[in-house]
Amino acid sequence: MAQIKNISSNANKILPLSSCLAKTLTLPDNKTIPGIDVFGHCIIVGEVTKLLVKYSIPQIRGKLFPPGVELVAAVHDLGKICPTFAEKLYRHTDNYQPNSLTGLENANPDLEKQWGYHSGLSQSSLSAFPKLPKYIPEIAGRHHGYSPDSTLPADSDYFGGKPWQKLRVKFVEKLKRYFGVDWPVVQNDTHAALLSGLTSVADWIGSGQAFDGFRHIEDITDLPNRVKSALDAAGFVPPLIRRGLSFMEIFRFEPNPIQARFIETISGPGVYVLEAPMGIGKTEAALYGAYKLLAARKASGIYFALPTRLTSEKIYERVNPFLLSILEETSPLRQALLIHGSAWLYETEMGEDAQPEASWFHAKKRSILAPFGVGTIDQALMAVMNVKHGFVRTFGLAGKVVILDEVHSYDSYTGTLMEKLVADLRNLGCTVIILSATLTGERRKELLGIKKGASLPAYPLISYHAEDEKNHHELLIQVSENVTVELNSIQHDDEAVNEALKRAEQGQQVLWIENTVAEAQDRFALLNCLAVERGVECGLIHSRFTKNDRDQHEKYWVTLFGKDAKDKRKEKGRILVGTQVLEQSLDIDADFLVTRLCPMDMLLQRIGRLWRHASNKKLRPGTARQEVWILSPGYEQVLENYKKELGKTAFVYAPYVLLRTLEVLKNHAPSLKLPEEIRPLVEAVYCNRKEDGLLVRLQWDLEKRREQLQGLARQGLSQGGRTLPESKAETRYSDQLTVDVLLLKDAKEEQNGKDKKILLVLSDGTSLELIKGLKNYNKKEWHRIAVLLNHHVVTVPEKRAPLPASPGVLDWFKEYIYIGNKEEEFLRVAIINKSENLVGLYNAIISKKYTLSYNSKIGYRSEEINPSKKEEEDW
Repeated sequence: MAQIKNISSNANKILPLSSCLAKTLTLPDNKTIPGIDVFGHCIIVGEVTKLLVKYSIPQIRGKLFPPGVELVAAVHDLGKICPTFAEKLYRHTDNYQPNSLTGLENANPDLEKQWGYHSGLSQSSLSAFPKLPKYIPEIAGRHHGYSPDSTLPADSDYFGGKPWQKLRVKFVEKLKRYFGVDWPVVQNDTHAALLSGLTSVADWIGSGQAFDGFRHIEDITDLPNRVKSALDAAGFVPPLIRRGLSFMEIFRFEPNPIQARFIETISGPGVYVLEAPMGIGKTEAALYGAYKLLAARKASGIYFALPTRLTSEKIYERVNPFLLSILEETSPLRQALLIHGSAWLYETEMGEDAQPEASWFHAKKRSILAPFGVGTIDQALMAVMNVKHGFVRTFGLAGKVVILDEVHSYDSYTGTLMEKLVADLRNLGCTVIILSATLTGERRKELLGIKKGASLPAYPLISYHAEDEKNHHELLIQVSENVTVELNSIQHDDEAVNEALKRAEQGQQVLWIENTVAEAQDRFALLNCLAVERGVECGLIHSRFTKNDRDQHEKYWVTLFGKDAKDKRKEKGRILVGTQVLEQSLDIDADFLVTRLCPMDMLLQRIGRLWRHASNKKLRPGTARQEVWILSPGYEQVLENYKKELGKTAFVYAPYVLLRTLEVLKNHAPSLKLPEEIRPLVEAVYCNRKEDGLLVRLQWDLEKRREQLQGLARQGLSQGGRTLPESKAETRYSDQLTVDVLLLKDAKEEQNGKDKKILLVLSDGTSLELIKGLKNYNKKEWHRIAVLLNHHVVTVPEKRAPLPASPGVLDWFKEYIYIGNKEEEFLRVAIINKSENLVGLYNAIISKKYTLSYNSKIGYRSEEINPSKKEEEDW
C-alpha cells in the first residue's frame, strides 16, 4: 500500500451510529438527500438473506445455510462505519459543508482507494475480532466482487482509530442481538464462495427501491412485507411445479430406449453422463431427469450451459415448451421464465450491481441467477475462478440441475476448469448432467472423478455417480440400427460451390459449415450472389450479429431446417452457411452437408445435422443422399506444408489433431457407419501413440500448448492472486479478449432549455431518447431502454473493435448500459453510415488498422487497411 499521508479523522471524536449513512437518495428533482443508515441497511440485507435461505431446497438448507448466515451477510457494510466513508456520502448530499460534522473534521474520502474502500475496512475490522470463525472477514470484504488488498490494522488512525473500531464492535454486537444468532462455521473455500454470493445478492436486493426513502430501520413498520416484495421483484420466487407428469405429457412423444434408461438412473444429486448419437434426444432426456428432481424438491431450478451464446439462446425454443408444461399456471413470473432471459431481466429489479448501468444487468450473467437459466458454459466456469463476482455464480448454481451440453468440444484449458466445476457442484447439492455425442473414455473418467480402473468402450453409454453411493456405474444401451454416411473429400472450393448450388436447385436443404467467421462471410457472399439467379435462398448464421439481427436469422433459418418445417422444405432449395455454432445444440436437419476439415469429434457433430430426423424422409428430394463433402487437402499434402494447406483452420484447431483426423478419414473412406463407429473414430484420433517425422513436432507443440493451458486454468482457479475482471478471465483459451460494440445509425445531443438529451437511432432504425436522471422517476422506462440497447450490441475481438472513446464521451450511455471501469474498457460505440461502414461516435477515429462495417445479412466485418502479414483469425 502506498504511504498514506493524511489522518482521516479526529481520533477522539466519532459520529453517532445513527448518523453513519449506508446510502444517499436522489429524488426525482435530482436533489440528493441522506438515505438509510448503515444499521438499517444491514438489517434489511440480513432479513433478505433469511428469506433467500427459506426459499432454498431442504437438502442444502441445513447443510450449507446454517443459522447465522444472516449475520454474515448483515456485517458486509461494517466498513461504512468510518470517517472517510461518512464524509464521502455527506459530500454527495445537497447543502453539506465539507468536514462540518463532529468526528469528520479531518476526514479525506480520497484516501479510501488505498485500502480497498469500505469493503477493505469490513475485512480488516472483522479480522481483529477475537474467536471469529475462518472465512467470515473475507466474505464481508469481497461483497463488491473482489478481495480487497488492505494491510492496515482495524484501529488505525486512518480508519478513525480505536474509538471508531469500538463503534464497529458495538455495531456487530447490536446485529447479533437483533438476529439472535452467533457466527456459523464455514466449511471450506467452496462454502465460503457460496456465502459470499449469497451476501452479494442479498445486498443487491436490499439496495432496491423497495427500501428507498427510509433513514432508520425503525421507520419501516412493514419490513417483512417489503422484504418479500423485494425478492418477488428480483425474481427470487420458488416456481410452482406440476407433479406426476409423464414424458409423453411433457414432450408429446414416448421416450426412446436410451432416453428411458437414462431417466431411470436419475434419482437424486450426483453426476450423470449420457453419451449417445446426435439427434437421439439427449436434451429431452436431461430435461425430464431435471423435472423428476424439481417435482421431488431435490433441485431448485435448472441451468442449461452450452458452448456459445448463439447456441445457448437457440435452446430456448426447446426449453420453453418444457417449462410451459411443468409450471403451474399460477407460478409466479411464469411468463418471464418462459419467454426469454431478457424478459426475466426486464421484469425483475435487483438494485446495485444488477442495475442497467452495472455489469450484472446483462442477460448473459443474470440468467445464472434465474430459476431456469440458459447460458454459456463460461458463466458456470467462472463460479470456480478467482474472477470478479465469481462467487455470485456459485450461489446461482447451488441446488440446481446443471446441464453441461456439448462437453466433447472443450480444450484442455476448459477441461481443467470443468473438472473443478463438477467437483464443486457436487459439494453444492447440485445434480450435474453431462451430454455428449463424442466423448473419449479418458475424458469421461476425469469428469466423474474416477482415478483408477478401466472404462467400458461401449457406445451409447450411461455413466453415473450418485451422491449417496460410493461407486460409479456404467450402463450399456443397445442401438437398433446403424446408418451409412457417404464421405467425399474435396480439395477445391469451386467444385463444392457448384455442387451445393446444384443440390439446392434440386430442392435440397444444404448446410455449409466453415471454421472462421470471415470465411463463412466470404462463402455466403459468393453463394448468395450465384444463388439469386437460380431461385435458391441463401442465409448466414454466426456469432457476430447484434442480438436483434441474430434472433431474426435464427427464427427464420433454423426453423426452415428444423423437424417442423414440413411443407416449407418442399417450397425451394436453400443453402445455410455458418460457423461452429451450427454444429452445437441446434436442432437442424440438412439434406446435404459441406464442411471445412475439423477435428473428428467436431466433424461427427456436424454430420449429426445431416438427415437428422426420420420424419423428414418423405420430404427429401429423390436426388438426396446421406452424404457429406469435406473441404480438405490430402494427408500427404498437409505433411509437406501443413501451414499453407490448412490455412486459417490451423489457427482454430491443432494441426496435429487435424492430421490425425485426416489419417483416420483416409482409412475409412468412402463411408462411415454411425453410431457404431463413433467411439472407435474418436478414440483413434485422440489415443496416445509414438510419432515420427512432422507429427513428432506437432504432437510436442500440442502437448506444450496443453500444459500452458492447464497452467493458465490452475492460475485462474487460484484464490491467492489478484481477482481478475470478468472480461479478462478466459474460460476457453483464446489469445483475443472480446468487447461489446453498440451499433447505432445516428446519435446527437439536443438542448431544451436547461435540459439535455441524446437522440439515438439504433441499428434497425428504431429511435429513442436518453435522458439523464430517468432512473430517478421512471424506472420501468429506464429498464426498457436498457434492454433495447443491449439488443443492438455485437461482441467482437478487442483488436478488431472500434477504438475506445475519449474520456467522458460515453457518459450519456453509462446510466443505461454497462460501459466498463478502470480495469476494463468494456463498451465501444460505432455509427453505421449509409455505406454500411462503421465510423466513430462524433466523428472520432474508428480504427487505425481496420476498415469496419456492419450489414444485417453479413454481420460485423473487419478488413485490414494495409495487410502486411497473415494474422491468426478470430473466429
